[in-house]
Amino acid sequence: MYGENAPHKTTKSLQSLAKRLQKENSSLFSFFLDGSRRVYKVDDIEYQKRIFPIVGGQIGVACCNRKAPDSFGKAIVERHFVLSMPSIATSGEQHPSQFLGRLTQNLNEIERIKRLGIKFSDIMTYKSDKSDGGREEYMDRGTAIIQDKMIDCEKKVVDDLVRKSLLTQDNYLIKDGSLQYQRSGGDFKEMAKYKSNYRRVIGVSKSFNPEFSKDKKNRSNASAIANLPLYHRTPASVFQEGRVGNVFFSVWYVRIREAKYSDSPFAGVLKIEKVLVTQEEEENGLDSGEVDMITANVINERDPVCYGKDQRWANHLYPIFLTENYIKSQFLSDLHFINLF
Repeated sequence: MYGENAPHKTTKSLQSLAKRLQKENSSLFSFFLDGSRRVYKVDDIEYQKRIFPIVGGQIGVACCNRKAPDSFGKAIVERHFVLSMPSIATSGEQHPSQFLGRLTQNLNEIERIKRLGIKFSDIMTYKSDKSDGGREEYMDRGTAIIQDKMIDCEKKVVDDLVRKSLLTQDNYLIKDGSLQYQRSGGDFKEMAKYKSNYRRVIGVSKSFNPEFSKDKKNRSNASAIANLPLYHRTPASVFQEGRVGNVFFSVWYVRIREAKYSDSPFAGVLKIEKVLVTQEEEENGLDSGEVDMITANVINERDPVCYGKDQRWANHLYPIFLTENYIKSQFLSDLHFINLF
């Protein structure tokens, strides 16, 4: 099944459309979203003769807004300091969430934390059932909980933009990475809200597994993606990830930089995703003209390059690079964070 309503069997060049939009000084994208997190093992704790890590984290999510070609700044910022500990720590508590709330409050009352002007948002728990992976797997579980918190912050930012009516047909948002969030409940109301909120949002992934892309005969598309000519896109295909729920995505790939200037066949290729919102889109795919317009606008976001500043430069869109740098500049240094404990 194709992810667009006028599919083509070969790749398609968007160079002329991108150049025309550039001459018109026109851009579909006004908002750029990126999330980042850093995690640390800050201590160990013992329960029932088992040792568990306490995982600390810094979370940052930033949405930047470009109001004009020479005006680029922050729109919304979410910053959080969090801890993740084993769920067994709350096993004797009648109200675990209240217990964790009091624990967070006590942590924030420590004089050294108050003096530094730092406040922890949450102490969360990860599953503490026995595991063959031992302490390393517990560390992964604690990290996953912090990752989930970051994803919730990204969803909140998108929700804020939608409630303020800032995302329109002329003001789209690029989100760095996939839109295929793991569902938290999966009920109809939640899925309807997700589709509505992400109507004017596209996900752009710098890295991806090309083996997941299949052609009409369910064969790997990896070779076709690697051999994409400059400014060409693949046909859009439909993808459904079971963990997301009853949501379908239109997915396609575009090359924004010459392969000969990069160090791998997939450097310079971006994966683009858009949620299929209406029943017509789910049955027939996105309008191919919309796919072309989105792709041409993505191509125009590639310059100026961040060559020499980031080893992923060939896959970077410059506004996303700026947004990523901004949110990372808000983090405490690793040494500073570790010394809080």
